Amino acid sequence: MNKLHFGNLSPSVTVEDLKELFGERNLSVADQVLLKSGYAFVDFPDQNSAIKAIETLSGKVELHGKVIEVDYSVPKKLRSRKIQIRNIPPHLQWEVLDGLLAQYGTVENVEQVNTDTETAVVNVTYATKDEAKEAIEKLTEHQFEDYSFKLSYIVDMDAAPPDQAPRTRRGGRSSRDQGSSQPGPSGDFGPPRNRQHDFPLRMLVPTQFVGAIIGKEGLTIKNVTKQTQSKVDIHRKENAGAAEKPITIHSTPDGCSSACRMILDIMQKEASETKTTEDIPLKILAHNSLVGRLIGKEGRNLKKIEEDTGTKIAISSLKDLTIYNPERTIMVRGSLEESCKAEVEIMKKLREAYENDVAAINQQANLIPGLNLNALGIFSSGLPVLPSAAGPRGAMPSMAPAGYNPFLSHSSHLSGLYGVPPASAISHQHSQQAPEQEVVYLFIPTQAVGALIGKKGQHIKQLAHFAGASIKIAPAEGPDVPLRMVIISGTAEAQFKAQGQIHRKLKEENFFSAKEEVKLETHIKVPSTAAGRVIGKGGKTVNELQNLTSAEVIVPRDQTPDENDEVFVKISGHFFASQTAQRKIREIIQQVKQQEQKHQQGGAVSPHHSK
Repeated sequence: MNKLHFGNLSPSVTVEDLKELFGERNLSVADQVLLKSGYAFVDFPDQNSAIKAIETLSGKVELHGKVIEVDYSVPKKLRSRKIQIRNIPPHLQWEVLDGLLAQYGTVENVEQVNTDTETAVVNVTYATKDEAKEAIEKLTEHQFEDYSFKLSYIVDMDAAPPDQAPRTRRGGRSSRDQGSSQPGPSGDFGPPRNRQHDFPLRMLVPTQFVGAIIGKEGLTIKNVTKQTQSKVDIHRKENAGAAEKPITIHSTPDGCSSACRMILDIMQKEASETKTTEDIPLKILAHNSLVGRLIGKEGRNLKKIEEDTGTKIAISSLKDLTIYNPERTIMVRGSLEESCKAEVEIMKKLREAYENDVAAINQQANLIPGLNLNALGIFSSGLPVLPSAAGPRGAMPSMAPAGYNPFLSHSSHLSGLYGVPPASAISHQHSQQAPEQEVVYLFIPTQAVGALIGKKGQHIKQLAHFAGASIKIAPAEGPDVPLRMVIISGTAEAQFKAQGQIHRKLKEENFFSAKEEVKLETHIKVPSTAAGRVIGKGGKTVNELQNLTSAEVIVPRDQTPDENDEVFVKISGHFFASQTAQRKIREIIQQVKQQEQKHQQGGAVSPHHSK
């Protein structure tokens, strides 16, 4: 992974010239420099060093009269599904990047690489080699604001022949299919699929105490892991010079709590010995999507934890969230005993929220086979981002057991949900036919309008850009109306994205309680000629529709069709229920239109046949 190819070298370049160049540019390299005529291979000690070399030298440095080109040295047989994207703006939202990547295929995993560069770097795994190839071709030099993306293939060991990758057997199933562990981005093996979801405890500790936590020759941390039966990763190389370092603890809930207690105790003893006067609060890191449910409606959950444990709890601002940092800091102040009690209650709430989200995804994947939830970006920032065993703060995770990952795509085919030919459902299938534009009227609580719009309209603009939809909030019909109408125009895929993000936003902002599903009313227009088909004989179709989707579907009687001869259908329910109902109704509309077209064509030719 860290071997680089140096191309366009002058024949006069020597190994000493290259090493001198590396020294001038503060690049640390191993002794291994293999020089050939016109090119060279150089081994770098780690991925960070390799990225720095590419960013610093490629196309920017002239050696003996020729501008050198630097990229990863990846054998052709190992150029498959994995690519690296560099020079990503650090303020770019995950959901925007997610939507961009999903345009070219099914994204299985995205791992953010911790680097010294000012811009972000991610390693992306696509489902197929062709999808990765298309992403390389289309995204190379892709302009976002003033940044130009740089892409490279990186080694994909899954593409190696059987003797190099024993996990795949000829004619048999891969070990992934058999449910065995798979290596994550850092090379650590994740848990088998049937194992309970790993939800690590993430802490922030003052850098000055990291040495004491590790201990001489690592004895202290070894003792912690042994006594608590946990795996403790201290990300001490992250953010050089930072005042705090993250720690990730993998274990059972009891094991995580025990390790947390020991680490707090070590820090307090070290503070006492060094006569540190500053208070040492417990700091827990949690993904933003989980924090709303920890807080609870009107802060009730957090208040109860404070009252039960005698602690004071504060949570970092949303303004601190960036592409590098999707986590918020939960700061607990109190005695050691009080802080440990609070940790148990906080993690219980966070785990519960996480498990509920995993269950929701699994349920929907079963309800709507083939639905590509994450490639569409519904949960790109809404689901927890759990760092891998060695993942630093803000790093993207390896695939979780149940395919639970913000950038993980279950499938790219939407026909199972949309009830229309796949060609009209998703753009990256390269249909010649333009996807049909749809209009949906979504009703949200009036008090949620400000949160949806965001400061200076930034949130609604980002959402519209990400979803590829037009999103407008209709004027209020009166001063005290409880609901406001949001008008969403776009393709079926854009509707799914936009509506999903709005549901997520309302949940995150605590407009619905932790245990309460976000249920909104949606109106769609149907041709008046199709309204009867939606209802069905004696209400049979609409009843079946409601039983199938769990949504409430109402076609108000005695409606006067509008100027386009259309009437409203009202749909109420949680997001997936509403989406399924919308798609099924669109399918009925499509069938009615096709039948009308056939009838018109038949009527046009019948006089000719009668002659």
